[in-house]
Amino acid sequence: MSTIRLRQPAVALASDRSFWLQDIAAAPATEPLRGDERADVVIVGGGYTGLWTALRILELAPQTRVVILEADLCGSGASGRNGGQVHSWFAEIDQISAVVGLEEARLLCADTVASIAELKTLQQNGTIDMDLRLDGWLWTASSIAQEGAWETAVALTAAVGENRFSPLTAEDIQRRTGSSASYVGVVETTAGTVHPAKLAIGLRKLALARGVIIHERSPVLAIEPGMTCTVRTAHGAVRADKIVLAANAWLSALPELRRHLYVVGSEVIATAAVPELLDSIGWRDGASICDSQAQVLYYQRTIGGRVVFGRGSGNVAFSGNFGASFNRSPEHGRDNMRELHRVYPSLRGVAIEYDWSGPIDCVPEHVPVFDHLRDHPNIFYGMGFNGTGIAQTPIAGRILASLVLERKDRWSESGLVGIERRMSLPPEPLRYLGAKLVRAAVRRKNEAEIRNRKAGRITNLLAALKPGRRKK
Repeated sequence: MSTIRLRQPAVALASDRSFWLQDIAAAPATEPLRGDERADVVIVGGGYTGLWTALRILELAPQTRVVILEADLCGSGASGRNGGQVHSWFAEIDQISAVVGLEEARLLCADTVASIAELKTLQQNGTIDMDLRLDGWLWTASSIAQEGAWETAVALTAAVGENRFSPLTAEDIQRRTGSSASYVGVVETTAGTVHPAKLAIGLRKLALARGVIIHERSPVLAIEPGMTCTVRTAHGAVRADKIVLAANAWLSALPELRRHLYVVGSEVIATAAVPELLDSIGWRDGASICDSQAQVLYYQRTIGGRVVFGRGSGNVAFSGNFGASFNRSPEHGRDNMRELHRVYPSLRGVAIEYDWSGPIDCVPEHVPVFDHLRDHPNIFYGMGFNGTGIAQTPIAGRILASLVLERKDRWSESGLVGIERRMSLPPEPLRYLGAKLVRAAVRRKNEAEIRNRKAGRITNLLAALKPGRRKK
C-alpha cells in the first residue's frame, strides 16, 4: 500500500504565537517520540479534536493504549489561535439540517448545549481553569445588509421546540458592549467566551492524567497503512491498529481530502489591557460578539481587560499548502485595527500588543465531516469545523471514538459521517484563482455594505459564489 505523506507545519516563532499562547505559563513539553512504540490508537494532532477523541475513547474503553503525536505543542494550532467564542450549533442549524436532516440537526445542536454544560462543570469542579464566562453570545448587525442574518437559524430553532435566542435592541447592544456600531441582533444566553489556550492545556493535562501518551514536537512525516499501521516521525515510529487524523487544516495534504477541503486564514489582534477604559464605556462582561458580514468580526473582552478582535482575512492557500504567513500576516492586523476603531472609536489610542493568524479548515457545507480514508478502513479523520469548534469538538470526539472502537451507535451512524455525500471542489489552479476572485469580491462587498453602500453588479455576482452563509 502507498505511504501517506503529511506536510510539515511552519511552527510559529514565539513572538508570532497568539496572545492566548503567550499568556499562559507554558507547561514543559512532553518528550518527543524517540524509538519505536506500540499503541492501539495513534492520534495525529494534539488540539481540541485530538484531545477530546482520546478522552472519549478512554471513557468507553479505559484499557485502550492511546498515543497522541503533536507536531508542536498541544493547542498550538487552531485550538490556541481562535477568538475564544463559545456558542451552540443552533446558530448553524440551517446548515446542519441541510446535511443531516432537521431531526438529527436538532439533536446535534442540543449536544453542543450539553458540551457547554460539560465545560462549565470542568471549570466549576476545578478540573480545568479555562476562564469560561457564560455571559452570552451576541449575533448582531452593523449595517443594513446584515440585518436579519440570523432569521433562518432562529426560526428553525423555534420550529424544533428550542428557545435559544432572544432579540436585542440597539440600547441592549450598546449597554452590553459599549459600542453603537451594531444596533440590532439576537443573543444566545447560555454561551460566552473562554481562554482557548487554557482550555487546550487543561485538556492535555486531563488526558495525561488518564493515561494518554502524548509526544509533542513530533511532527508526523508519513503513515504506512495496513492491518497494523506505522506512523513515522523524524526520530521514531508507532505501530497501531487504528489511526485518527485530527490535524485540522493540515489534512489538506491528502489529495482525497483536499477535494472537499479548502484553507483560508483568519487574523486576530489583542489590545493592551485597558480595564478602566472598557468599564467606562460599559463593556464589563465576558460575552462573545459577532457581526454578520461575510468576513465576520468576532470579539470579546478578556478577564484582564484586553480586547481580542478577529476577522476572516480572505487569505487563501493554494492547493491547501500554507506556511509562515498563516502564523502572522505581513500586514500585522492592519485591517482588524481599522475595523476595531470603527466599532470602538474610543480605543484609537490603545496599543495593539499582539497580532496573529491561523489557518481554518473549511468545507463547502460549513459542517464538519467524519469518515475513514477511502482505501484504509482503520484510518479515520474529522475536518471542516470552519472556525467554530469549542463546543463542537467534544461531539467530534464522540463520533471519532465510536468509529475507532467500531461501536454501532448514534455517533458512528451520524449523518456527519460519510464524505461521499459532500460537495467536491474544483481542481487547482481553478480553485485557487476562483477563490481569489470570489473572496476579493466578498471583501469589496463588505467594504461597501459596512458603509451602507451598494456594491457593483459584478462584485455581487462573484460574492454570491462564496460557499456557506457565514464564517468565523
